[in-house]
Amino acid sequence: MAEPFRCAADAAERGDPLPGSASTFPAFLLLEHPGPWGVDALRDARLPDGLGAHLASAARGTGVRVLLARRHRGGPARTSGEDHPGYRVIAAHTGAGWSEGATVPDLADVAELDLAALGAGVRPGWAPMTEPVLAVCTHGRHDACCAERGRPVAAALAAAHPDLTWEVSHVGGDRFAANLVVLPHGLYYGGLDPAGAVRVAAATLDGHVVLDHLRGRSRFPMPVQAAEVALRHRLGETRLDAVELRGHRRDGDLVTARFEVDRASYDVVVREGRSVPARLTCRAGRDSAAYTFETLSIT
Repeated sequence: MAEPFRCAADAAERGDPLPGSASTFPAFLLLEHPGPWGVDALRDARLPDGLGAHLASAARGTGVRVLLARRHRGGPARTSGEDHPGYRVIAAHTGAGWSEGATVPDLADVAELDLAALGAGVRPGWAPMTEPVLAVCTHGRHDACCAERGRPVAAALAAAHPDLTWEVSHVGGDRFAANLVVLPHGLYYGGLDPAGAVRVAAATLDGHVVLDHLRGRSRFPMPVQAAEVALRHRLGETRLDAVELRGHRRDGDLVTARFEVDRASYDVVVREGRSVPARLTCRAGRDSAAYTFETLSIT
């Protein structure tokens, strides 16, 4: 019997590049929900009546990605000193660089949150969070690779950083599993194994990025993500906040991004293209082309 198709193995064999592949969302909302999540989390999970549809509609066009989240062992996380478990909710804005968390007795309460305001960078007024959130996609019903590769990564991170680690629903880029999103920085990492994920977590806590697995920052357009990673590789720059975007422009398939690093300005030119069509997810019924980015110059 033939082995089942797995998009992550296929992408690794093709050598699909990671830079420039992060989903483009400036803000995130995580809702604790132990599962099951189904194929489409907001549609299929057993959320309070109408909440999933409301959040899917309210988030549209706001730049907010709504994710369901759970601790690695499952079940609602208790908050110290509370008589009931409640549900953790976390909001993060990657451009403004903040994250806030709260515990609600009923997830239906989240329906009152203004997602347009969150997408614009307005804080919900919850408790500020000083530590990063390590969000590992383990959404196996959406894509088998996310569970098969994501859960061992989540286990390793949970063992090393139990208070920071969450399993989350689909974050985008199934073929790059295991995928990790670091909030509030909006850093997407892909192709991780357990040891690599622990290395990323350690680097994050030390104020650095790991270039080998960096897909990009979710608040940037994909060509700009690729440009930042290329510049970091050229300079050997891993400091988390050392590279600042000053602007970008497009001329046809060419995108020029200007960054500042230690008061020096760099223009990075990348050419946007398309890959040879292939099956990009385990569930895909047909081949599709992915975006590709070629670095032409760094000046």
